[in-house]
Amino acid sequence: MSNIKKKRPLSDDEFGQIAQHFKLLGEPMRLKILQAVCQGPQTVNDIVTAVEATQANVSKHLALLASAGILTRKKDGQCVYYGMKDPLTLKMCELVHSQLAN
Repeated sequence: MSNIKKKRPLSDDEFGQIAQHFKLLGEPMRLKILQAVCQGPQTVNDIVTAVEATQANVSKHLALLASAGILTRKKDGQCVYYGMKDPLTLKMCELVHSQLAN
């Protein structure tokens, strides 16, 4: 998929994993959540306020992003903080955004 180096062909399983990653990023609410946490870890309430959605909706998306390894999840007393775990995902979003500007 890249022209940087000649690599072995991807397996069907690897194509499936890549497709799943893009599928996760194909939901606008999840992209809003990523934008909310890209500067640093945020509480669920902070994210709910930033994306202007219900806590139930945000929590559902946070669980998916965390289980996929895109976000970190850290409990501190009553609060749960979510932050970026996968900087490559953020970079992909930035690249797509820069292409839209052109």
